[in-house]
Amino acid sequence: MTTLIHPTAVIHPNAELHPTVQVGAYAVIGPKVKVGPGTTIGHHVILDGWTEIGARNQIFPGVAIGLEPQDQKYDGSESLVRIGDDNYIREYVTINRATGAGEATVIGNGNWLLAYVHVAHNCVIEDQVVITNAASLAGHVWVESRARIGGMVGIHQFVHVGRLAMIGAMGRIDRDVPPYTLVEGHPARVRSLNLVGLKRAGFAENGGQALRSLKKAFRILYRSGLTFNEALEQLDGLSDSEHVQHLYQFLQKSQKPGRRGVIPGKRIKIGEEDEA
Repeated sequence: MTTLIHPTAVIHPNAELHPTVQVGAYAVIGPKVKVGPGTTIGHHVILDGWTEIGARNQIFPGVAIGLEPQDQKYDGSESLVRIGDDNYIREYVTINRATGAGEATVIGNGNWLLAYVHVAHNCVIEDQVVITNAASLAGHVWVESRARIGGMVGIHQFVHVGRLAMIGAMGRIDRDVPPYTLVEGHPARVRSLNLVGLKRAGFAENGGQALRSLKKAFRILYRSGLTFNEALEQLDGLSDSEHVQHLYQFLQKSQKPGRRGVIPGKRIKIGEEDEA
């Protein structure tokens, strides 16, 4: 253990660290923290509160996880941060625990959170998400698997970001981002399908049926001239693709009370190229 934990690290005796955990100089680990096998904790990292971290995570210098939420409603109750396996958390990332008693801020598996990213209370980040430098997620943001969030993006509280969506750098995201789409600009608008991400994810393989189905759905939503509700009705009838059904269900839920609605699409002028 003396070869894995730097002598200047401050680790509460009640903290639970697997014997294979490595801890750098001047790290501080609180009494309620649990860390799984193979995880590396860098210099000057702070792990506090009711924080559970899984296996093989790389936590770089200056990261702060599990501190109190930046929420005036927080009353000191036991709330959590849960982090899965194989995450890559770069310098000075901050991940706050949830606000309400028994609630959790959740990070799944295989995510990349680059330097200076902020994840606020009650956020959920699923799996294989990349969040680029200095992006900030307000409270209760939900990011589905394999989404990509560009640098210095600001996401409003309660926004949902769909599966395999791509958000361009420096965007202000105040409504839900539909799955599989590319969103960017000021104000942010749905510009096209996230074609690069979809192809990398294999949507063009096996004859490309999955990609063709999404292109058809995209045209119905953003190029047909239909109202949003009329387009949703047509999407509901496209049962040949699980991905279209996921898109339909996401858009339908975005209209429910408590959700923020969806970011609108960019209007295409006559003669302008349709990237989808």
